[in-house]
Amino acid sequence: MSFLVQLTGDAARDLEEIYDYIDRHDSPDRADHVLARIEKAFGGLSEYPRRGSHPKELLDVGIREYREVFSEPYRIIYRMIGNTVYVMVIADGRRNMRALLEWRLLRAESPT
Repeated sequence: MSFLVQLTGDAARDLEEIYDYIDRHDSPDRADHVLARIEKAFGGLSEYPRRGSHPKELLDVGIREYREVFSEPYRIIYRMIGNTVYVMVIADGRRNMRALLEWRLLRAESPT
């Protein structure tokens, strides 16, 4: 079974900001390479959406509906609703992920 993978508006903005930052501070080629790696990571969720683990920061507060996959150093946080995988956050894992996830997911746009 194949699942539909959709980026929320927040996740699409995350991806654009990551790309723009790398483009400005490194090179367009490096930005393209990182973008391709991230897209491959969340693209694989269409076949294996349950392969990810639960983010520790959310488990610590009892939230188990989200999972994550990695494209080092980036963390891709998503949730499944029916046959659709919604990518909610794409962020550098070196950030304060607890604060980011609590803020982002508490105010998150509804994927449905």
